[in-house]
Amino acid sequence: MKSATCFFSLLAVLFLLPMTAGAQEYEPSVGQEGKDVIWVPTPEDLVDAMLDLANVTPNDFLMDLGSGDGRIVIAAAKRGVRAVGVEYNPDMVALSGRNAEKAGVSGKATFVNADLFTVDLNKATVITMYLLPQLNLKLRPAILNLKPGTRVVSHAFTMDDWNYDQSVKNKDGRNAYLWIVPAKVEGTWTWPSDGGTAELTLTQKYQDIAGTARSGGKDLAIKNAKLAGGKISFSAGGQEYSGEVKGKVIEGTARMNGREEKWSAALR
Repeated sequence: MKSATCFFSLLAVLFLLPMTAGAQEYEPSVGQEGKDVIWVPTPEDLVDAMLDLANVTPNDFLMDLGSGDGRIVIAAAKRGVRAVGVEYNPDMVALSGRNAEKAGVSGKATFVNADLFTVDLNKATVITMYLLPQLNLKLRPAILNLKPGTRVVSHAFTMDDWNYDQSVKNKDGRNAYLWIVPAKVEGTWTWPSDGGTAELTLTQKYQDIAGTARSGGKDLAIKNAKLAGGKISFSAGGQEYSGEVKGKVIEGTARMNGREEKWSAALR
């Protein structure tokens, strides 16, 4: 009875051997179709340029949308950044996990099998992507609602009329673009001034701002108005103002004739 059992066990092993020997790990091919795009990997030198453009640090949390074989996430993890790749193809997710393990960054680099249009982006301080223009536009409303100062880097494609803040080009002429999510500042801001109330009324299109000011019953010209993430600055009536937008409050400083004092404005 024992001999028969060993014989059948041996047969089972021999039967499975050809299947095991023929099994191969998944290998993607350039140009293969995905859910919304075809897969074309970002060149390694542009991956590094994108991370440099975003000025990533170990304090960041990076999300790569459409992470493919995981190269951007892995490169970020090698810099000490916590990074997550969002990928719809489960075979790519498994491949990325193996690549991260081989690179020794499994503790920093993780991958999720998910739809990039439904995943929560709110924890990200940096977002990277290599998507088609129409997909960038579809994502744009969600990106603009992220925390001011969130950096977004796109390989090759822009976001229509939302002008990028910076760009970089690799040796092959491929472009990457950086946007910094701007705070929402449109409206009228007020603060105490000379026994009365000063007003700053701003219009906004993404990071581009303009406006008018009024103080002491006088209209004041606004000059050098700038918005970078949550940081705002402008000059009016001979004073230079700068501050950080925190919801419906701006806190910062006002400088005039070399004197500097605290300044705070509230959205009316």
